[in-house]
Amino acid sequence: MSSRDDVPPETDSLTEPPVETPHHGLMFRFRNYFLTGLVVAGPVAITLYITWWFVTWVDGLVRPFVPLAYRPETYLPFGVPGSGLIVAVVGLTLLGFLTANLIGRTLVDLGERLLGRIPAVRAIYRGLKQVFETLFSGKGSSLRRVGLVEFPSPGMWSIVLISQPPSTEVASRLPGDDEQISVFLPCAPNPTTGFFFYLPKSKIIEVDMSAEDAATLIMSCGVVQPGSDQQKKVAALANMANTARLANSQAQPSPSLEPEPAKVD
Repeated sequence: MSSRDDVPPETDSLTEPPVETPHHGLMFRFRNYFLTGLVVAGPVAITLYITWWFVTWVDGLVRPFVPLAYRPETYLPFGVPGSGLIVAVVGLTLLGFLTANLIGRTLVDLGERLLGRIPAVRAIYRGLKQVFETLFSGKGSSLRRVGLVEFPSPGMWSIVLISQPPSTEVASRLPGDDEQISVFLPCAPNPTTGFFFYLPKSKIIEVDMSAEDAATLIMSCGVVQPGSDQQKKVAALANMANTARLANSQAQPSPSLEPEPAKVD
């Protein structure tokens, strides 16, 4: 036998077919399809659930005040969801129309004076009335401007909603001579909770961003960056924060380095 027969034939790796991994490819496609379906169906399902919950909640509040003769379930074998919501919208619109004339304003003033005589109810009613007038009148600018404050520690910046200046009683008790402003700092991912505090107006960096975009940014924990050009806006926010930090550090007085006079024996 020749020596050539003892040598095993060389295999050409270029001519061998690649090893197929059908299981890995199948699971990879299944994962991608599942995540794609979750992204599509998740927001739709949550939106429908919240809408259904709100409609059901309003129906439960309004239905006891609607007479049985005017309820759809009296004439139908099933209930009609949303009927209470329609009654509530029509009732609120009619109430707004009635309070727009002289007689309606007189009745509203009479009711407010009556509530103002009750100590516990007076503070709650006045506070809620001011909040509703600010949020739904569309005339004020409270909680519609967005800013940045250095919170909770130096070098860390948080998004706040700018409110109104403090009252004369509160402003007179605040230290310093700078103009103060009140802000609301929403917490992530629930922007309805947060911190309310006063701080100097010079410590706030106002940002060209709507309150809706700020709420989206907070609820998504920074995952969803609102705006057409996201990277430029984030870079602009970072540059503004760094500039403000440098300005604050330069404004602080440096400690005196003058040598002490020498003692003479």
